Amino acid sequence: MSSPVPSSPIVSTQWLADHLGSDHLVILDATVLALAPSDSGPRYLSGRDDYLTKGHIPGAVFADLFDVFSDPAGAFDFSRPSADLFEVAAASVGIDNSTTVVVYDAVVGQWAARIWWLFRAFGYDDVAVLDGGLTKWHAETRPFATGGTRPRVVDGFTATPRPELWVDKSFVESIVAGTMDAALVCSAPPAEFAGTAGSRPRVGHIPGSISLPAGTLVDPTTNVFLRGDRLKATLAPAVAASANGASGHLVTYCGGGIAAAASALALIRAGNEHVSIYDGSLNEWAADASAPLHAPGV
Repeated sequence: MSSPVPSSPIVSTQWLADHLGSDHLVILDATVLALAPSDSGPRYLSGRDDYLTKGHIPGAVFADLFDVFSDPAGAFDFSRPSADLFEVAAASVGIDNSTTVVVYDAVVGQWAARIWWLFRAFGYDDVAVLDGGLTKWHAETRPFATGGTRPRVVDGFTATPRPELWVDKSFVESIVAGTMDAALVCSAPPAEFAGTAGSRPRVGHIPGSISLPAGTLVDPTTNVFLRGDRLKATLAPAVAASANGASGHLVTYCGGGIAAAASALALIRAGNEHVSIYDGSLNEWAADASAPLHAPGV
C-alpha cells in the first residue's frame, strides 16, 4: 500500500489509521517530558521509556530530540543540528527523500512541531504533525504497541537547508532596536511572558513581543489544533503586529525553540508564510545580562 503525501502540515488520527502500514510512511514519536525545574533552569526527560513501556502508535519509531535531532554539543538544550547531523538523524529513523513522515507527541504537539520544523528547515515538506497527538489517539481507543520499532534501512537523507527559517540573536537585537522589519512572537506561557514565573535567573520577554502561548493553540478538551475562526482570533494580535510595518515577517521564540515551533506551525497553517524561529530563544537571550527583558508583572 503506497502512502499519499499529506495535503496539510497536520493530519487527523483517522488519516493516520487509514494509512498505517503504508509503504514509505514513517511515524515518529517525539515525546519529551518536562521535569520540575532546578535553580539552573528548565529540565526535561526523554520520552523513550514511556514509548517503550506505556505504548506508542503501532510502527512508530522514537525520535530522540536530545541527542539525535539536536546538536548535543550545542550551547543550549535542543540546539538545532547542522545539515550533516540532521541527515544522519533522519536516516537513523528510516527516513529518506521518498518518505512520508507523520510525527506526534504525548502532550500538546510542540515537540512534534519541532521535528516538523526541522524537516521544513532542511528542505523537506512531506511531513505532518498528528492532530491531537497520542492523547487523541488514546482517547479514541485506537491500537497501541509496546517495545521498540526497528527503523527501515535507507541509503540516506539529503538536506537542502532553508536558512531563512532561522534567525540568530543579532537579528533579534536589530528588531528590538527598530532597524529590522519583523515582529517578535513569544510562545512561552503567560506567566513567563509577564515575568511572574520562570526558572531562569532573568525572567520576562524580549521587548516589543506579542504573547502567543503554545498551549492556547489547541482545544483543551480534545487536544486538537485550533482551526477556522478560533485559530484566526488567537493569532490575530501576532498577525496584526506583522502587518503593521513588519512586512509580514514573524519571528517566534520561547525558552528553547520548542514551543516556538508550535506557534510557527499555527501561523503557517493560517497562511502566514514568512515565519522564522529564533533558535536560541530565552535560553540564549536571558543568559546575556545586557540583553533587555520586559517583565510587566514584576
